[in-house]
Amino acid sequence: MQPHSCGLSDVGRRREINEDSFLTDDGICLYIVADGVGGQAKGEIASAQAVEEVYGFVTRDLATIERFLDKPSEQTLFGVRRLLESAVQSACYMIYGLAEMDPDHKGMSTTISALLLVGRLGIVAQVGDSRVYRHRGGESQQLTEDHTLINYKLKHGLITPEEARKAPGKNVITRAVGHHDYVNVDTFECGVQPGDRFMLCSDGLHGYLRDDVELGRYLVGDPLDAVGEALITLANGRGGKDNITVLLVDINP
Repeated sequence: MQPHSCGLSDVGRRREINEDSFLTDDGICLYIVADGVGGQAKGEIASAQAVEEVYGFVTRDLATIERFLDKPSEQTLFGVRRLLESAVQSACYMIYGLAEMDPDHKGMSTTISALLLVGRLGIVAQVGDSRVYRHRGGESQQLTEDHTLINYKLKHGLITPEEARKAPGKNVITRAVGHHDYVNVDTFECGVQPGDRFMLCSDGLHGYLRDDVELGRYLVGDPLDAVGEALITLANGRGGKDNITVLLVDINP
């Protein structure tokens, strides 16, 4: 299977600086979206540095991916998952160190959603509230879990879904890359098959989506750049309060 990707980012209607960053590499099948946190603390630096560090870390150890592709096993799969997790941890340590050295950058951090395709599997690494979706058979599914205060309360039964929709502070995240020198990274595998379409995005997009059904109506479109532009137009049309980043990946036979 051969992936084909397209990434787009827009500053939105309310922000002066775009603190989102993204990366697409169909050669090694790695895709990343990062949403910087910090405002004056240079969130745009945090997201850009995180993307660069994750990409560099993975490309320096492509042998781990090759071992899995040559001889798939629980052991070699664990190696790939650990590679992606370690890449995010390395970015976390680096951003935290940069902020410690420069008081003006104190507090800068970033979300990360990363997808690494290896054969018929996708390895996902997740920190924060950017998201990874998979569109298959006409239906869209959110694969990642938001690390937000609202989602924590929902998960533990502290509020109802109706209360969550009206609650303030929906963008308060409980995990971020660089806030401390270590972060708990969610990693997991998902199935990949021809015809799948993946979407990685920042909350500047998914915060305006009504549900996965609405998203699915957009993701059936073609070509990828037109789909991305339509989704950015949707977010801006509903307020555009944040930076908007969308990265789309088609899995071709």
